[in-house]
Amino acid sequence: MMDWTDRHCRSFHRCLSRRALLWTEMVTADAVIHGDRERLIGFSESEHPLVLQLGGNEPSKMAEAASIAEAFGYDEVNINCGCPSDRVQSGAFGACLMAQPDMVAECVSAMHARVSIPVTVKCRIAIDDLPAEETLFGFVEKVSAAGCDVFTVHARKAWLKGLSPKENREVPPLDYGLVSKLKAARPDLTILLNGGITTLEACQQHLEEFDGVMLGRAAYQTPAILGEVDATLYADGEPVSPFDAIETYRPYMAARLQEGVGLHAMTRHMLGLFNGRAGARLWRRTLSELAPRAGAGLDVLDKALEAVSLQRA
Repeated sequence: MMDWTDRHCRSFHRCLSRRALLWTEMVTADAVIHGDRERLIGFSESEHPLVLQLGGNEPSKMAEAASIAEAFGYDEVNINCGCPSDRVQSGAFGACLMAQPDMVAECVSAMHARVSIPVTVKCRIAIDDLPAEETLFGFVEKVSAAGCDVFTVHARKAWLKGLSPKENREVPPLDYGLVSKLKAARPDLTILLNGGITTLEACQQHLEEFDGVMLGRAAYQTPAILGEVDATLYADGEPVSPFDAIETYRPYMAARLQEGVGLHAMTRHMLGLFNGRAGARLWRRTLSELAPRAGAGLDVLDKALEAVSLQRA
């Protein structure tokens, strides 16, 4: 979710669900230690509960970054062992770490020694030609022994050779059965399922077996699905309509505009909000064309809302 789940996106998503656990983009440990921390990992208090997803492979640096995350107020820090991009391959982290369980275990151990918040791992089932079951089970065994008891498993292999990051999200076949086998073998661990889950009906089915589910692109591309999460999965309150979410988000947008943030930085995360509804195309077109313009304000949002509001009436 690089360049997608920034602080504006997360603040918007929180307007749709109070209960969902939100994740940041992956940020490297080096960037957290040496970069502009407020820009890279700053967040609004409304975003809690919130996870900082870290990329890296050096235990001392990962521990330092985790300590910084805890001081910032994050609720959890996660080690990314699943991203297959060229950037992470060149740095030998992300999905590359599926072949280095001892290194990940060292990172977990070092991070645990520095922080009191949970240290968790997100991984694939394997990479390239490595055998899936042997790789996944061996990885989890070593990393859990170091103190990690929460694993979010993207139920696909990552092919570092021959497939693009986009293809890696779609081409390798899903193997929910293998992750199910892992959960059965390790009931002591918290296992969350990720990959190819696009509806709340599917979430409900998977929650009968797993401890949690992760929605990635489905939540971003059709964010209205998050408005149903609290009522459907937590039996908490009524569904949040897209219109209600926009009204809740509006004060945040107004405050950021006053700070000099461009409207497009916020509305780009809302383009799919009305997908499947009459007026959705005009909503997307209005925001895409007008929000990037210099000086664009909330009147652009109101103009875009006219298209779907008329259909709502």
